[in-house]
Amino acid sequence: MSWLTAEQALTLLGTKSQTLYANVSRGRIRAKPDPADTRRSLYFTDDVKRLATRHAGRRKTEAVAAEAIQWGDPVLPSALSTVSNGRLFYRGRDAAMLAESAALEDIALLLWDMKRPLRFEQNQARQKPPSLNAAFSALAERIMKDLPSLGRSLPALQNEAESVFDTVAEALAPGASDRPLHQRLAAAWSRPDASDLIRRSLVLLADHELNASTFTARITASAGATLSAATLSGLSTLTGPLHGGAWQSVRSLIARAAVTGAEEAVRDYLSEGRALPAFGHQLYPDVDIRAEALLRCFTLPPLFARVRDVGEQLVGERVNVDFALTAMTHAYHLPEDAPLIIFALARTVGWLAHAMEQATSGRLIRPRARYVGPPVQ
Repeated sequence: MSWLTAEQALTLLGTKSQTLYANVSRGRIRAKPDPADTRRSLYFTDDVKRLATRHAGRRKTEAVAAEAIQWGDPVLPSALSTVSNGRLFYRGRDAAMLAESAALEDIALLLWDMKRPLRFEQNQARQKPPSLNAAFSALAERIMKDLPSLGRSLPALQNEAESVFDTVAEALAPGASDRPLHQRLAAAWSRPDASDLIRRSLVLLADHELNASTFTARITASAGATLSAATLSGLSTLTGPLHGGAWQSVRSLIARAAVTGAEEAVRDYLSEGRALPAFGHQLYPDVDIRAEALLRCFTLPPLFARVRDVGEQLVGERVNVDFALTAMTHAYHLPEDAPLIIFALARTVGWLAHAMEQATSGRLIRPRARYVGPPVQ
């Protein structure tokens, strides 16, 4: 095992000594007395290097973009959301604080910069479950009927965004249009006791800078495509296991823990060279504020709590929002795909906000490729 002095560790981390000591106390960095001077400590090299890599998330996105297109590039200007100092902000307002009382409809008004309440088409509650397939079909039907987004004013786009959002809401949160979406979704699942947590989740997941699905939606809108096409693009990307489908990996981890025990399950994942699902997030070096805001509002099921405790101890990272959503689903006996339904409904607001922002910029997103193929003849 390789060990570093405090000076060496601080150089790698680029932080103050207090931060180093805090990481040791939290179990993120292992330390031992220096045999040459017991008044000093040595720090485990692998732990320090891992945290140094994670702390890249603290730097400006431009710095990350210069290093890897896989995470952080390209950088696009946006006035919608940002993560700063471990907090998520929507147009400068703290998302975790908004989640204390706001509904998803309020966040739509904020992100879309609308000055009037949302107006959904009048409909009565229908006896049908929330369905991603229905959302895909409804959006696909609109694409060739709706007008392209290019060359239209922001008020015109806002009206259309409202209509597209209504289309998605009908599929993912069926119910009477005069009820808030979180209540419609809770009622559709016959779990009214989960209504407030669903509301908080929807608010916290509405937008998250240029994540994969949002970037896809912006590319689609930049070509002048319809807002429904941009939303469908985002929804398609969300289904990937590395994005909105991450809850399935959490379920697999919990299922293994139910058979072998939490510690054995976590150790098995790590010994197999697999990253522990839903632990850590590149934008939140300390804690995913969205997960924290949800987890303090309900009691973790015992098995989830054990997996969290063991995972955080062995990996040195806190659980993220995918873990929190999956735990909430289990705690409130929601359908298995509830995390993806909640994610999709919430993020539709963000996709539409970004699509409108991109469309009104009038700019096509067209990165260049760095060619690594056979030599050009």
